[in-house]
Amino acid sequence: MKLTRCVLPGLAIAGVLLVAGCSSLSSMFSSDPRQPPGEATVAANTDEEVGKLYNEALTLMNNRDFKKAAAKFEEVERQHPYSSWARRAILMTAYSNYARNAYPEAIGAAQRFIALHPGNEHAAYAYYLIGLSYYEQITDVGRDQEMTERALAALEEVVRRFPGTLYAKDAEAKALLARDHLAGKEMEIGRYYLNRHAYVAAINRFKKVVTDYQQTSHTPEALQRLTEAYMALGIKSEAQTAAAVLGHNFPSSEWYEDAYKLIKSDGLEPREDKESWISKAFNTILPF
Repeated sequence: MKLTRCVLPGLAIAGVLLVAGCSSLSSMFSSDPRQPPGEATVAANTDEEVGKLYNEALTLMNNRDFKKAAAKFEEVERQHPYSSWARRAILMTAYSNYARNAYPEAIGAAQRFIALHPGNEHAAYAYYLIGLSYYEQITDVGRDQEMTERALAALEEVVRRFPGTLYAKDAEAKALLARDHLAGKEMEIGRYYLNRHAYVAAINRFKKVVTDYQQTSHTPEALQRLTEAYMALGIKSEAQTAAAVLGHNFPSSEWYEDAYKLIKSDGLEPREDKESWISKAFNTILPF
């Protein structure tokens, strides 16, 4: 799930000096939320040692030597902890580590920035970078999904804390994909149990998809699998409800065709039990 990164716009041109502190959360680098906001500025017209050190780090970053850049930004913070450049350097350390796929280090630096400067205007970027670092470590559904769960929690925090920002918009889109990934994992396990006739265990997995990840692409199949599992257990009213809800919400789905055929094979019709957890999960009262 790696994303293609871009060189910081403007900063790669020799001699370009940007004025520090002039950018808002949504103005600078607005085309790509992964890029650092206004903190990524050259120490303009400064002869101070800290400014020169910061500029050296920035040059390394522009040259895509992210490992050395991160070390140099850390040196700014270590040597000049009370300088305004130290605050900027923490955020740039986080980005430099993210850019070289050193995700734990990126997360650590971003968390340090938040702890030291929780009210800073660029705290949103730090939160976003944490979510992004977890998100890019998501693996296929066949593996443990702890990283996906962490990514989802971090991305949802960005959306909750910073609504309306570019970071929240991108985080929300990525959170949808993370939920779909978690639903896919539940489906994989559910199918495993279903194929081994462990119907109750399978139902529990498909139920989680329907209740917790209802807006994902896996919901139609989950309802069909519930129909199948309940039919196998002889709990026909729940099977009929699953099929009815599936048909109401996804009438053109191939999964509904399968569920309908399965119900009809036993001489039944899709019919909703209004007291079923399936009906309540969808908040749907059907006219049959």
